[in-house]
Amino acid sequence: LPAARLTGPTGWVWGFDSNPEAILSLSRRATTEGLNNLELAVGRAEELVVCQKCADIVFYGVVLHDFTEPLKALANAQKMLKDGGRLVNLDWKKERMLYGPSFEKRFDARQASEIIRSAGFTIENVDENGLYHYIITAKP
Repeated sequence: LPAARLTGPTGWVWGFDSNPEAILSLSRRATTEGLNNLELAVGRAEELVVCQKCADIVFYGVVLHDFTEPLKALANAQKMLKDGGRLVNLDWKKERMLYGPSFEKRFDARQASEIIRSAGFTIENVDENGLYHYIITAKP
């Protein structure tokens, strides 16, 4: 929902999750907030290409570690990015903590960067994002 608010009435946001409950919850919140500039659907990033060269940003929010085929998901992201577009990956630091996925499932920023690079992206920036996350920005 923050992306839908940021893009304003002339922008458009697609949101996907493999969990139908998450999509339903987000849809209800969007309706309550009066946001009508987003399209929500159940789906997996490994299977979805909603358009060719249509997106300024493809944002992965704490999901890269969950993809069964991360290279396929990243290839699909690349297909959707406009020339000059960016991939933004926000994920959990590989530290033991009470929140998020198990330690074993997490990628550290170096591992995530290598996966993104091996999908044909160029890493532009890697930074910490608060206590629990890192953020990677990359271009095709």
